[in-house]
Amino acid sequence: MQIVVRLDVMLALRKMRSRELADRIGITEQNLSLLKSGRVKGVRFETLARICEVLECQPGDLLEAVPDQS
Repeated sequence: MQIVVRLDVMLALRKMRSRELADRIGITEQNLSLLKSGRVKGVRFETLARICEVLECQPGDLLEAVPDQS
């Protein structure tokens, strides 16, 4: 099973750009881009909480568990 990051979907639904979200949660655009693409090994709960607060969503709206295709 793998975890897929759906941050880009939430940004589109909220009509918000990555730059604005990065500024509002206090991380760099580059780090946000890595998170959006799923190329990070982990995310701090504090960062996840700030993203959810700004986007008015739940962590489950941003992360999805997808079964491996075997």
